Amino acid sequence: MIRALIVDDELHAREELQIMLQEIGAFEVIGSCANALEALKVIYRERPEVLFLDIQMPVLNGFELLSMIDPDLMPHVVFVTAYDTYALKAFEEKTLDYLLKPVEKKRLEKTIEKVLRALQETAHPLYESPGIRRIPCVFANRIKLIAPQEVELVRSELSGVHVVGPKGEFFTDLTLRVLETRTDLVRCHKQYLVNLDQIDEIVLLENGLGEIHTKSGRVVPVSRRYLKTLRDSLKL
Repeated sequence: MIRALIVDDELHAREELQIMLQEIGAFEVIGSCANALEALKVIYRERPEVLFLDIQMPVLNGFELLSMIDPDLMPHVVFVTAYDTYALKAFEEKTLDYLLKPVEKKRLEKTIEKVLRALQETAHPLYESPGIRRIPCVFANRIKLIAPQEVELVRSELSGVHVVGPKGEFFTDLTLRVLETRTDLVRCHKQYLVNLDQIDEIVLLENGLGEIHTKSGRVVPVSRRYLKTLRDSLKL
């Protein structure tokens, strides 16, 4: 059975697709999500093999969700959308396949053939993903979207990944690896990323270590491993 996750803000569309997948019998639907943030949590927890993904969704669209998935967890992606066939030609190289709403069973069966072939060839596909324009963070009962250029630093600890900026500190489900590769934030320590524009000074310590002092007065450790990379990034 192929582990599949459905992501669509329309309840009827999710239910209809789930019924069709269950009737065909090749899939185990491990989740049905109404938005990108809910889907991101399920992807990290359940690690689906295939993602049936709507493009147009509120707050964060399907492309933004793809940019937030760790490459080691990237499932094969099938867009399920109301876009017309002509418009979808631009998306063909970015995903395994696409389905137009309302989904037809015969077309879905062709998609399943592609999925089966793809799963035999590779565990995790490489899709062209845009850079992250907004980092989704949890704040009380709200979702706060923070532009990377507004971030001062990002810290990873046992409680999770925390985005720190002038308006406070917020939890995010995104990993340091994803933020490092898809924003301009720079790694300075295995547990820290920093915004180069927010650096006031770098203090060189003994044994090849260092400390970053940000413009707001925060202190960020710099490990031996990343000190040279940091200096290169700053052209020092």
